[in-house]
Amino acid sequence: TFFAALAPAPAFAQGETLRLGFLTVRTGPLAAGGKQMEDGINLLLKERNNTLAGRKVEIFFADTAGQPAQAKAKTQELIERDKVHVIIGPLATFEALAIDEYILQAKVPLITPTSAAQNDLAQQKKSDYVLHAAGTAAQPMQVLANFAAKKLGYKRIAMIADDFTYGHEGAAGFHRVFEDNGGKIVQKLWPALNAPDYGSFVGQLKTNVDAIYAGFAGSNPLRFLRAYKEFGLKLPLFGNPTLVDEGVLKNMGDEAIGVYSATWYATDQNTPENKRFVEGIQREYKVTPGFYTAGTYTAGLFLEEALKTIKGKFEDKAEFLKALHSVKLNGPMGPMHVDEYGKPVLNIYIRKVERKDGQ
Repeated sequence: TFFAALAPAPAFAQGETLRLGFLTVRTGPLAAGGKQMEDGINLLLKERNNTLAGRKVEIFFADTAGQPAQAKAKTQELIERDKVHVIIGPLATFEALAIDEYILQAKVPLITPTSAAQNDLAQQKKSDYVLHAAGTAAQPMQVLANFAAKKLGYKRIAMIADDFTYGHEGAAGFHRVFEDNGGKIVQKLWPALNAPDYGSFVGQLKTNVDAIYAGFAGSNPLRFLRAYKEFGLKLPLFGNPTLVDEGVLKNMGDEAIGVYSATWYATDQNTPENKRFVEGIQREYKVTPGFYTAGTYTAGLFLEEALKTIKGKFEDKAEFLKALHSVKLNGPMGPMHVDEYGKPVLNIYIRKVERKDGQ
């Protein structure tokens, strides 16, 4: 009889399905990243047979088109119509800003898989409901600036970056640390996110510098690097995580060779966790994973770790939130946990593009 009294407990774990909202981008200049994000979460759910910590998971995709207003409308739909318990996304920083306040009111946890871990969001407006499975836009750029100033001894750099929040934040992180280390930023150019052509901007870049910093996202890196090469510029290039990420690198040629970047994910990192992840993505989607794919897969691992802590009982919202804040994991990006701001403490890798085995 004692056992019979305990019997309902496992039944609880078979309770309602966990409804996972997913903010993706399927249209517009950032859609390539959205596709990679979807690959990341789809692989994780496939490997787990759509079950995390004993709970069935149903995923609801919403296309924000990479537009802040639409991101907000879609988030409201996910929460109010689809009644999701947790959201992974969005892709872009300015989308995260647009939904931040609503997430706080709705009290539905948001796990950001890209650098939507906006610095404003992370430092000034401390929201317990926004957790970051990948770094902020500025985080890897601070490391890259340190490398440019200290390791390479560069003194003068000109900057060019997409004129939207992610572009500005990455550039600001690089700028501050480069100047703290005795360097000087001598120019900043801000082409629009949907600039039709980069020729005129490349023509304006100052050339009496040691290097150029380029901060582009989506399909823009491809167009910028081609214009840079056509102009015959030979100055070293330093880029944000998305400039030469695997997602766009596969479409590039010699224009990418020699470019330095810094990011929290390196495809060729030799760990069992990463090898398994890379093989999975290559097998299922015939592509090499990059920044967006790894970040989103990690966001899924993040959710799974939290659910394991509470034995799948996400119905207890306070415990679920507490579990999300206490996550420590070792995934494809390496070891990681979040600090008191919900921001990740993780490895940053400095990368340089080279040609190897014809790739």
